[in-house]
Amino acid sequence: MEIQLAGRVGALTPSSTLAITAKAKELKAQGKDVIGLGAGEPDFNTPQHIIDAAVKSMNEGFTKYTPSGGLPELKKEIAAKLKADQDLDYKQNEIIVTSGAKHALYTLFQVLLDEGDEVIIPIPYWVSYPEQVKLAGGKPVYVEGLEQNNFKITPAQLKEMVSEKTKAVILNSPSNPTGMVYSKDELQALGDVCLEKGILIISDEIYEKLIYGDAEHISIAQLSEELKKQTIIINGVSKSHSMTGWRIGYAAGDSKIIKAMTDLASHSTSNPTTPAQYATIAAYSGSQDEVEMMRSAFEERLEVIHLKLNEIPGISCIKPQGAFYLFPNAKEAALMTGCKDVDEFAEKLLTEANVAVVPGSGFGAPDYMRLSYATSLSQLEEAISRIHDFVNRHA
Repeated sequence: MEIQLAGRVGALTPSSTLAITAKAKELKAQGKDVIGLGAGEPDFNTPQHIIDAAVKSMNEGFTKYTPSGGLPELKKEIAAKLKADQDLDYKQNEIIVTSGAKHALYTLFQVLLDEGDEVIIPIPYWVSYPEQVKLAGGKPVYVEGLEQNNFKITPAQLKEMVSEKTKAVILNSPSNPTGMVYSKDELQALGDVCLEKGILIISDEIYEKLIYGDAEHISIAQLSEELKKQTIIINGVSKSHSMTGWRIGYAAGDSKIIKAMTDLASHSTSNPTTPAQYATIAAYSGSQDEVEMMRSAFEERLEVIHLKLNEIPGISCIKPQGAFYLFPNAKEAALMTGCKDVDEFAEKLLTEANVAVVPGSGFGAPDYMRLSYATSLSQLEEAISRIHDFVNRHA
């Protein structure tokens, strides 16, 4: 008997970021000196006081189930964080703790979308947005954020894409993969369209603590009470506190949506991992000095390697304002080196220059590639040097 898989998984595109990271690890295991710039996680360990809190919770017997929507004590800390950072007030029934921000998004789409419902997704996008929408029976509708507008969409573009089937729009600021940040005025203008058209706003703010220069993180939910009611905030501790493996995220918004998400979680994950929730309580209630230390280190790296990257023939990169990614246009470099496209260019960088980058096709932007600077400055400088040498040899 041949096993037939469900049709919903047949159209899935595997995560390009995870694929390139796996390939880099495979080559490293073979003895290759590969520098990986693909991973979307900080290279710092989780701060010690957070680790200690998890160990303490386990030693005190907190290893059992929790409520499906998360510990009340953790929801209290999340609410306090939202109040302190964005002056937003959320009750406990307006917050769900999830097994990572990715799971918050997945669960949200599952409770929000019926077959054929449309979700507007700006290009470039994080690789999982379209796949999660499709898994929920929805249809991704793309709108391109042009490089000349810092990869950000305009109100006119958003309005043009709205149809009778439009259920929501995703806003990711700071952005993965571009690192761009929407200003208060830009968010207000987009929010006005959403209010006019009755569109739910999914505000992915996972990189909010990683902001550089004069940029400022603004949540669209804090601009007005009307926008708050129409926004679901997605966030977590993976990037801000270097807790990617702990898998704790959250959603905050309308209580009806949060209840539906909680009910679904009760039949999928049961609850987020218990010790990880206690660790997150410590992350939010304890010192934020190491959060700032990591942010400062990322900014220092950015200042150095952004300039070096732009010195490579055929590569141009606008300076990101947040997150820890560079998203250069590499089309000319690809063609100069005899590659048919940036996908092939990225493949040759890995196999010939031992540098792992993620081609932009996975983000809906095939002329670009993503480089993570969540690794040491010395490794970054060596990686950029290898890319430069590769281009010079083949051009």
